[in-house]
Amino acid sequence: MHAHRELNGNYPTGAQSPGEKEMEPPPANAAIAMYHQSPAASRLSSSLLTLPKALPAFCASTHGMLVRNPGLLNSRAGSPYYSVTHIGNLNNKPKKHAIQTWQKCFADSIAVCPMGSGASRLYSSLVNNSTTTTPLAHHQDPQHPSSSQGCHSPPEHPADPLELLRECEEALRDRPPRLLRAFISPGEGEVDREEVDNSATQRTIRVMQWNILAQALGEGMDSFVNCPLEALNWAERKYLILEEILTYRPHILCLQEVDHYYDTFQPILAGLGYRGNFCPKPWSPCLDVEGNNGPDGCALFYDEARFDLVDSVNVRLCAVLIPTNQVAVVTTLRCRVTGRRLCVAVTHLKARSGWECLRSAQGSDLLRNLTTLTQSPGGPSGPTGIAPDTPLLVCGDFNAVPSEDVYQRFASSPLILDSAYKRLSRDGLSEPAYTTWKIRPTGECCTTLDYIWYSREAFSVDAVLDMPTEEQIGPNRLPSYNYPSDHLSLVCDFSFKKQEEDHMDTFD
Repeated sequence: MHAHRELNGNYPTGAQSPGEKEMEPPPANAAIAMYHQSPAASRLSSSLLTLPKALPAFCASTHGMLVRNPGLLNSRAGSPYYSVTHIGNLNNKPKKHAIQTWQKCFADSIAVCPMGSGASRLYSSLVNNSTTTTPLAHHQDPQHPSSSQGCHSPPEHPADPLELLRECEEALRDRPPRLLRAFISPGEGEVDREEVDNSATQRTIRVMQWNILAQALGEGMDSFVNCPLEALNWAERKYLILEEILTYRPHILCLQEVDHYYDTFQPILAGLGYRGNFCPKPWSPCLDVEGNNGPDGCALFYDEARFDLVDSVNVRLCAVLIPTNQVAVVTTLRCRVTGRRLCVAVTHLKARSGWECLRSAQGSDLLRNLTTLTQSPGGPSGPTGIAPDTPLLVCGDFNAVPSEDVYQRFASSPLILDSAYKRLSRDGLSEPAYTTWKIRPTGECCTTLDYIWYSREAFSVDAVLDMPTEEQIGPNRLPSYNYPSDHLSLVCDFSFKKQEEDHMDTFD
């Protein structure tokens, strides 16, 4: 049984999420089609427009509500693709009037969002390998397409990741080389993961956690004073992001600040055999930036050759029962190698100092949801009626240092979680010195905010990707010409611990 659900709170009319400034809504009658790029993008966008089957879905924001426009980007009636249209704040308008306004906006808007210039071979090879369209999944509520998961079959001939990596490197030939990092095996030191015994690697689950920096925030709001705007140009920065992903080729990819899901990451990664789920923030700060590409949010991708989907839930995190602007994607998978289930969550908690209590409340809410989602009432376990827990992997930018309450809540949770990156330290008890290093007008920030939590009774940590040195990062810190985000990626290799009686999950 496959399912995709939402756990979503609703604000009272006119309310806003705690800690987030209220956005100035555009005029209610404005239909702002997004977002024209430079003429250099014309080759790529024209090639995409001639391949309607490979066109990605597009999202539209109406103050926390996503709407879709069937048929907008395809001449066939009933096409599932979405328009990219901002139709203003309709919260206080009658439902009939709101629907009429949406219909008018959709009728007036026909623009799509090209991906920018660069090595078009990379994209053309992927879209040509995309053999199916991406309709709404049969279990998805069309009134809530924010629970977005492309319903598609794996491509018949997936693109070669090594060839695509070489094409990324070619597109980036005028930039400095990427940061070189090594995998560290706890207790053994640096290890070449390519030379590990093949039978062991077949059971390894590689997980990548990464806040990739929303393009709108990087160019418009975050003010990285030592990073030239040219270094943040999306036409090349996207290749740096893809290069990092292709270099480590995770089985599970957890991303934050994704504001190019539909036009870049979903179609590209689908061509590589990944399936993705995306949950945008209800009140994304990206929408305050002129020329934005829509709301940012959390995305979770998994390798369909390694996993089967069991269930996926989009969660809007609450604080004292009040819905906030932060979200999580929680996906339950079945490993095709071992037959065992695992539950993976990706989240991005409230940023900025002064919001520690809110982060703690959001973390507590996520833990409550995870407890519910990983236990099955009426299971075959005994008098409690609770089935054996599904092991967890929780990835996120927690915006919290290890001394904060939300970190301690995860460390002491009854779910028995541990932080994988502590395994880099000699004593196995300390987090790395930094996972983000940037310079803003307010000063330099070098600290640890990102984590991969795992069920320590179910998983072993086989290897952890080390952190680049200060010398590698350079005096201008992050982001830079050779690294696309202010946060470093975290990559871990996990394996299931042996059970007394391994069992294969049974599905209806």
